[in-house]
Amino acid sequence: MLAEPTGSPDTILVCIRGNSGSGKSSIARELRRRHGRGCALVEQDYLRRIVLRERDKPGGVAPALTAQTARFALDHGYHVVLDGIMHTSRYRSMLTALRDAHRGRSLFCYLDVSLAETLRRHLTRPQAGQFTAEHMSGWYADHVLGWPDELVLPEATTFEEAVSVIAAAAGLPQTGRDDDPRQPSRAPHS
Repeated sequence: MLAEPTGSPDTILVCIRGNSGSGKSSIARELRRRHGRGCALVEQDYLRRIVLRERDKPGGVAPALTAQTARFALDHGYHVVLDGIMHTSRYRSMLTALRDAHRGRSLFCYLDVSLAETLRRHLTRPQAGQFTAEHMSGWYADHVLGWPDELVLPEATTFEEAVSVIAAAAGLPQTGRDDDPRQPSRAPHS
């Protein structure tokens, strides 16, 4: 069954996946910040952990809410930067349906960072005290989708390189500034 088309030929969907501590959320937030208005940030962790307060388990509703949120933004003319671990076993069908239904450009990226490096990076994060290296070791898995056009970035990729490479590969314009939040918002792409 084909999914209902979403977005438009002008919308861009960027999905950044990787293990906890790989840098995906920081990269996603920076891509959105550098684009400015008209780009929605859809964080799988926020929807799953905060909105639903759901554990990442088979049969959960977080994949459906994530897809629905991304579709809503795309259908309203926003580019979307989607980020999360999004375990392949639980999210592959949702990600495939989203990719196949999107009428615009889609880019799926995977940050291929070793366990040792994710543990090192975790120590520099604000949430370092929320979970241990033992927790992260238990969560760690290879989540590559294996699609021929999936962009896989090695751990040696710097933050700036990742932001630049992803923005260029997706065709996501980077204005280098964010609109003044005190000004009335404009419709995206107007």
